[in-house]
Amino acid sequence: MPQPINHLQMERKADHGKQPKVQYRSAFRILSSYVGPHRVTFALVLICTVIAITSELFQPYLVKVAIDDNLMAGKNEYGSLLIICMIYFGLSISGLCFTYLQNNLLQRAGQSIVAKIRKQLFEHITKLSMSYFDKTPSGSLITHVSSDTEAVNQFFSQVLLTLLRDGLTLISILVMMFYLDVTLGTYCLVLLPIIAFIAISFRSYMRKTYQMARTRLSRLVAFVAENLSGMSLIQAFHQQKAQGEQFKERNEAYFKANLREIRTMVLFNRSFDLLGNLTIAFVIWVGGKAVLGQTLEFGVLYAFITYIRLFFQPINAITQQWNTLQSATVAVNRIWGVLDIQPDIVDRSKPLQMKQDSIQGSIDFNHITFGYEGSSPVFQGLDFHIRPGEMIGIVGTTGAGKSSLMSLLCRFYDVQEGSILIDGNDIRDLPLAKLHRIVGLVQQEPYLYAGSIIDNVRMFDESISRDEVIHACEFVGADRLVKHMKDGYDTRLSERGSGLSAGERQLLSFARIIVFRPSILILDEATANLDSQTEQLIQQALQIVSEGRTTIVIAHRLSTIMHANRIIVLRHGKIVEEGKHVELLEMQGYYEELYRHSQGETIKSKVRATSK
Repeated sequence: MPQPINHLQMERKADHGKQPKVQYRSAFRILSSYVGPHRVTFALVLICTVIAITSELFQPYLVKVAIDDNLMAGKNEYGSLLIICMIYFGLSISGLCFTYLQNNLLQRAGQSIVAKIRKQLFEHITKLSMSYFDKTPSGSLITHVSSDTEAVNQFFSQVLLTLLRDGLTLISILVMMFYLDVTLGTYCLVLLPIIAFIAISFRSYMRKTYQMARTRLSRLVAFVAENLSGMSLIQAFHQQKAQGEQFKERNEAYFKANLREIRTMVLFNRSFDLLGNLTIAFVIWVGGKAVLGQTLEFGVLYAFITYIRLFFQPINAITQQWNTLQSATVAVNRIWGVLDIQPDIVDRSKPLQMKQDSIQGSIDFNHITFGYEGSSPVFQGLDFHIRPGEMIGIVGTTGAGKSSLMSLLCRFYDVQEGSILIDGNDIRDLPLAKLHRIVGLVQQEPYLYAGSIIDNVRMFDESISRDEVIHACEFVGADRLVKHMKDGYDTRLSERGSGLSAGERQLLSFARIIVFRPSILILDEATANLDSQTEQLIQQALQIVSEGRTTIVIAHRLSTIMHANRIIVLRHGKIVEEGKHVELLEMQGYYEELYRHSQGETIKSKVRATSK
């Protein structure tokens, strides 16, 4: 058996590709637009930060006062030392309290902004047209809602706090150094170009190592997810060993990238520690000579050494947040890349208002032309009409255009030419919310959400009463199913309704139709995955649901539409036959061929031919 393709070499090449340039100014401008409602909170954060930094940086200065004005001066004023100790303790408590307030205020504002962005992103995605979902993997959208918003969250919880607190700390330390001694302060100022050189030298390398590790991790996770979803195929073809080898290669690649990232961070941090220790040694040498020459007080030298130790902490913290800053800015641009996408299907500026009770349910497809983006047209000049209350069956092989026809009627897409009318009104003139109330859709795989049966039937619409839901379930025969459940209508279903059979899920979807009372009903292969006994139950429910409604049934099983008022046979986007079941069989054309296939007559004839 051939071994699976090894993609690792391709991934290694991709790791060394050029990375897109991040638009930091744009990202900061976007985030700043959300700061407006939280101006007061951010002002309080700034005040708390200044007070916390002041409390911390005045502590070494108090020790300097105690040393120079009391101990070195030979005074025995214990009262003065006690006052200094009390002030020192007060500054420590002040720093603790205001740091706590600063963190909580910033987190509250930051989490509010991130929650707003996440809500805005989700609501925007749900409004995008189906054409967008056709070409966009759902995994990337999940990444935007989860990982990218989490990166923005880290910007507020880590980066912004570090830039604000450590940036002000760095400036304040320089001010205190120059206040204590201009000469030593000038010597220390020479460190800034050296620090900048080290930071710039490491920055590019750190970015590459970080991105390489993240890329290889995402590919490792994707490989695992792919194998878990296709585990039955892997076991059926005994690919465990081959897939294990590929996992080993990806795992080792991520392991090496992680080690490289850790080595880079350790080397960078230790470089700063070494620079800090050399600076302290230099200050002790220069300052010690000045103290011995009595041109510098010992307390000043002590305070200076303390400030130098503090000086490297904010620089190290700011540098460590570089990767997080980069991730956040890239995430912001990705999120706004989605938010900038406008849906293709939108309401008109002055939509037509129709009362649902007055809708008769006539449908006109007037010479429509439609094709998906980048493909040949599905329909070219298709024209047919449906009378109010009529049940229409639509049949045809895969690719004939059955589901495309229904997608156009639901206005998931717009026709390129022609028009679709409901009661003589172009559906493009109707508000989308109103159209989707008029046209009800039951799909081959009805989707049930995690929640109670009541909420799934009424789609979490609290305006629909519990009694209406129960009546709808009784009407379609779903009440027998519900009564056998432990908590009845309050039974909570898992995601997608796992635990229920396909027929049971369909019955609940029919109850959903009854509750929302659409004037036009579409059943898209609603019985395709059902056994014959369950299909009979669904057929009974279908008769009940379709009564008094214009009903369009897309059928794979022709038994579903044998009693339809009219059957339309599609082939390559064109109507090739039309009529009742018996009439179409008498034509002995394409429909009869489909019917024979559905009844298994073709298979029987082949068996007979083989036996001869």
